[in-house]
Amino acid sequence: MRKFLGLIPARYGSSRLEGKPLADICGKPMIQHVYERAKVAIEDVYVATDDHRIVDAVESFGGKVIMTSANHENGTSRCLEALELVNKQTSAGFNAVVNIQGDEPLLEPSTLTELVNSFDDETNFATLVTPVVHQQDLENDSEVFVTFDHNKNALYFSRAVIPTVRGKKRSEWMQHTTFYKHLGLYAYTDEALKLFSTLTPTTLEKLESLEQLRWVEHGYQIKVGITEHDSIPVDTKEDLERVRNIMQELV
Repeated sequence: MRKFLGLIPARYGSSRLEGKPLADICGKPMIQHVYERAKVAIEDVYVATDDHRIVDAVESFGGKVIMTSANHENGTSRCLEALELVNKQTSAGFNAVVNIQGDEPLLEPSTLTELVNSFDDETNFATLVTPVVHQQDLENDSEVFVTFDHNKNALYFSRAVIPTVRGKKRSEWMQHTTFYKHLGLYAYTDEALKLFSTLTPTTLEKLESLEQLRWVEHGYQIKVGITEHDSIPVDTKEDLERVRNIMQELV
């Protein structure tokens, strides 16, 4: 039986928006919005960080936080350390993790439920995608696109639009097929996390700068769950202002 721990990796440093986990959004730091939404769907949630400023912020609103090493190359390895630390400190016996992006303050809680529900007895790594509904998403360099097989196992992730509709103008592509873009949510068993940490980086992973390709290129499967809920990650000051405006309208 899977016992899921929700983890929100949070770094203070960011090349495009330093300190974004603590950015104020309608009176709360961004990380608090993410944490509170995650708690709606998952009972046990921790922020995993290497920065004392984030630790102080999470503790100030009553959240749970775990301090991890600063020497992690990605959020996946940080999740492994955090899982081991939480299990050691609490003896809770968590054996699966939901990796929640700390820069999505408009996180829809039901997507976490959908992700967990996409697990079956043979699944050890899962993620979510959503259908593309706007042509402009095909022109957005920030999006990651996904193809998957009839069993909903990922075939490939790319920053290029996939698949290509040969012989048609890109403006007509959505008339011929459904495109899926990747949402930055993952769930994995403790065994998968440990295995991932031992795998060497791969060529496709480096070319696309997508760490999940390491798992695929080494021959393992990622189960794909489909949700109708899109996400709005905050990567820039413009993204932050957009989210603030949306939040104000929701109040």
